[in-house]
Amino acid sequence: MSLPMGARRAAGGGSMNAGGKVPLGLKRKGLRIVVTGGAGFVGSHLVDRLIARGDSVIVVDNFFTGRKDNVAHHFGNPRFELIRHDVVEPILLEVDQIYHLACPASPVHYKFNPIHKTNVVGTLNMLGLAKRVGARFLLTSTSEVYGDPLQHPQVETYWGNVNPIGVRSCYDEGKRTAETLTMDYHRGLEIEVRIARIFNTYGPRMCLDDGRVVSNFVAQALRKEPLTVYGDGKQTRSFQYVSDLVEGLMRLMEGEHVGPFNLGNPGEFTMLELAEVVQETIDPNARIEFRPNTADDPHKRKPDISKAKELLGWQPSISLRQGLPLMVSDFRQRIFGDQKSTAASDFSTTSA
Repeated sequence: MSLPMGARRAAGGGSMNAGGKVPLGLKRKGLRIVVTGGAGFVGSHLVDRLIARGDSVIVVDNFFTGRKDNVAHHFGNPRFELIRHDVVEPILLEVDQIYHLACPASPVHYKFNPIHKTNVVGTLNMLGLAKRVGARFLLTSTSEVYGDPLQHPQVETYWGNVNPIGVRSCYDEGKRTAETLTMDYHRGLEIEVRIARIFNTYGPRMCLDDGRVVSNFVAQALRKEPLTVYGDGKQTRSFQYVSDLVEGLMRLMEGEHVGPFNLGNPGEFTMLELAEVVQETIDPNARIEFRPNTADDPHKRKPDISKAKELLGWQPSISLRQGLPLMVSDFRQRIFGDQKSTAASDFSTTSA
């Protein structure tokens, strides 16, 4: 009887395609791909796309924020494997590509355990795996590396304005360190790497109460609670729908450029404007409640995606008003259970 997919070693010890390199537009055999954090919000949508493409996918997740329900529709698929594992401990797998998404990304979660080792030790372990098996490695970094930016919009060459000792620093500086480690492995050990800097992302399967503004507003409006706006509500963010992000990640992995690349929707909203869109979508009578702002909250955040447009041929296609209703439908079902469970295929959309 053969070993589980994740434990098999290829004959001769090499990957089926060194570095997971697949020229765009060419038909190829399915790859073996590991997605850390693959039971989470973004990771599970990425897994859906990879499985649909014909790849074999190993999800590695410790379920700190991930949920089995997010990937349950793949159970029984011989090209899918789920391993409960924390990436702060090494793991040996034979794979062609590594999408490293594992990391608590919401303030509620990373402030709960600010010394969590995922960003540094977890990244080192996955880079070590990439070195051992010759896999291509993609790091999902964050727009938080720009801190409270003094440049607007933010381009990839901007070094950022980060408070290294603030309450958010465990996440911001952790990701900056992860980028450094990734580039050092690339320069020093010739590992094939890719770096994505992800801006605010929303969509189905987000955690209901994770402290991020879109999920907060949607859950509050559905529960008939006031929408909580911190500060004066004039701070801005840019929101991309999850399917746009997944497309960008896959283009980055399959392309020939290391990065970093900003992946985000340049459409910029103040928090008050976002609250108004949520009111329009769910409840026009939803009240807004103002509270004191949190420490180190960036005043503005907007990606310059010129580099991704030029080198990856990528740009987002889903507007906030198009994508938000799909997220609302998912949240409504999970909060009230008053709708038939939404199929994975219902979470995609196209621009009008």
